[in-house]
Amino acid sequence: MGKQYNKVQKRRRRKQYFKRRREQSKSNMALKKSSGIASGSAKKAAKKAAKKAAKKTAKKAVKKAAKKAAKKAAPEVAGEKPAESPAPEGSPEGQDSPAE
Repeated sequence: MGKQYNKVQKRRRRKQYFKRRREQSKSNMALKKSSGIASGSAKKAAKKAAKKAAKKTAKKAVKKAAKKAAKKAAPEVAGEKPAESPAPEGSPEGQDSPAE
């Protein structure tokens, strides 16, 4: 009789164990679904924000590059004009002028 009793107890414990496992897995799946939906929309929002940020940084980089190019061009032009303008005023035009 002891063996039969042990079998019955084992069977009961096993049934309870499987019942707990099923309930736990169901609750985990429900939790995953609820968080999955939220995390899915959160992921979409994060991707959207990342795209916006990437576009903004790209625009800023383009503007920065344009400014650098303009600054490089501006000193060259400004540097050339003052160097050219004093020399022609002083010597060539002053000597070749018809007023003398």
